This record gives sequence, C-alpha cells and structure tokens, in this order.
Amino acid sequence: MALNLTPEYFEAERKYRQAQSPADKLAALEQMLRAIPKHKASEKKQADLKRRISELRAAPKTAKKGAQVDPYHIEKQGAGQVLLFGLPNSGKSSILGALSKAPVKITDFPYGSPLPVPGMIYHEDAPIEMVDLPPVTADHMPPGMTNALRNADALALVVDVGAASVLEDIDTLLALLRDKGITFDAQDEQASEDADDALDVGPKGLILCTKVDLPGSADNLEVLRELRSGPPPMLPISAVTGEGLDTMARMLFEMLDMIRVYTKLPGKPADKEKPFVLPSGTTVGELAREVHKDIAERLKYARVWGTNVFDGQQVHASHVLADRDIVELHA
Repeated sequence: MALNLTPEYFEAERKYRQAQSPADKLAALEQMLRAIPKHKASEKKQADLKRRISELRAAPKTAKKGAQVDPYHIEKQGAGQVLLFGLPNSGKSSILGALSKAPVKITDFPYGSPLPVPGMIYHEDAPIEMVDLPPVTADHMPPGMTNALRNADALALVVDVGAASVLEDIDTLLALLRDKGITFDAQDEQASEDADDALDVGPKGLILCTKVDLPGSADNLEVLRELRSGPPPMLPISAVTGEGLDTMARMLFEMLDMIRVYTKLPGKPADKEKPFVLPSGTTVGELAREVHKDIAERLKYARVWGTNVFDGQQVHASHVLADRDIVELHA
C-alpha cells in the first residue's frame, strides 16, 4: 500500500537533507512526522521518524566544559556532505588527497586515518564537502560513526577493485550499513513501489571501485559488473591517473540534488566567481533571502537568464530556478 505522501512532506524531506544544524534537522523531521498520512502503511515510516527525532532531542545542545567532543561530527559545508566509507587500504585517503588540499595520510599500511578528515572537492564551480572516515572491518565499526553515516547527504563506499575479494568487500560494507538501518533501495529503479522501502530518510550512495590503474583490476571490474546489478551504482576510478574522478564529482552533485545560481546587478555582468549553491526547487524569493533578508522583504521582481526563460525575462518571487540560472533582483 502506497503512502500517498503530500507536497508538504516532500518539502520537509528536502529541508532535512539540506539542514546544516541539528536544530534544523529536528524541525524538518518534526514537520515530516506531522505531514505524513497516518495509516497502517505508514507505521514503519512513522516509527523511523520518531526514532530520529528522539535521537536528536537526546543529543547535547552544546558541549559542556570537560565534556567529550564527538570526533565524527563535522559541520556541513558546500553543496552537501559526502562520507568516504571503506575497509583498510581501500584507497579512501588517496581519493580525497587527489581532489583537495585536505591533510590526509596516504599510507601503504592499514588504519592510516584514525580520525575523520574533511576536505572540499569541486564539480566545476560547485564545492562538495568530502570526509575521509577511519576504515571499518567486517567485525568492527566505531559506534560514534553511525550518526555521521545516517546524517550524511551521500555515502561513497570505497573498494579496491584490484582485490580478489572485491565482491565480498562490497557485501561487507552494505551489511555493516544495513545493520544500522541504512539502505539504498530508493535508488534502485527496479525497486518495489512499497514506499516503506523507497522513501527511507538517509543518505544516497555510490560505490567507488578504486585502483583501476592496477593490473588485474579490469578483469575484476568486468566480473563485478556481471555479478552485481543492485544499488548503489558502481563507478571505476583511479586517484593515480584521475580516471573517473570528474564523473564522480558530477554524479555526487546530481545525487545531492542542488543547483548553482549566479546573481548580477543591473547593467553589470554576472558574478560567476562564487555561485549560490541551493536545493533543487529553490524559488527567486528563497534566493533573495539567501542574498539578504531586506532584499527578500522588498523584492518586486527579478530578471532571469537561463533555463525555461528567454534572456532577461521578468519573473515573480515564486519562479523556480534551474541550475546555472543568472538572476537580477529588483527591490
């Protein structure tokens, strides 16, 4: 039985995915719980929302003097937060090191990353926060890592495609996540229409098959593609040659469901140095609030250059923006 979720629910879910603080996440989850239809088919979803709300309410609001700091809590930046999740020596640190200035330790021995290391990667001009997590094993995942995994916008599962155990390694990572209630069924185009499976609140996923530059990796990748078809999707990459890294950044940006918007002053060229990175579905009015609350309050209209408009078309605050639109606000 379908849940028949309302536009209000989907809007709250969008706010949850883009929330930058625990308070914003809590408010969005509470709105989702209020908006979800109350019937038999939604009981599992209601229970999941209530559990998440309870966890956020129980978390300390501020760190008290002498209190232990959560090393896995990293404030989100950029278009969204992507966590690198993998077994020892899978190549996580090499990915982040190749794409950012993050102080990662790239070693030939396991457990070279004892703490999370954040860095900023880019899809064209859009920043994406990528965090290299400490490695996990089939028998152990640090308990403090669970909330970070649940609250991330996307998870990149990293496996060494040159290893004979690559298929087993993927299954190990998926099993660890599944044990914590994190699945990727919603991304499977062939998944059941049961909304309880398809609409879990949580991160999206991508499997990064690293070290495709090494001997034997091409054969392993071919076998892997034959044996594995379920979600998340797989992408071969190499931190050494750069193969697949641009594609990875693009796929992650698309998964985050964000857009880039550029602003301009009347008679001046657009400022394309630093775009506003906003959730897909953002309106002109919401952009105005991002620029300055006074502009939003006094907004009369805007002119837009880009998708679904002719150049310089005058639009109202309710106009929905598209990726790479240029906006001139008139207050």
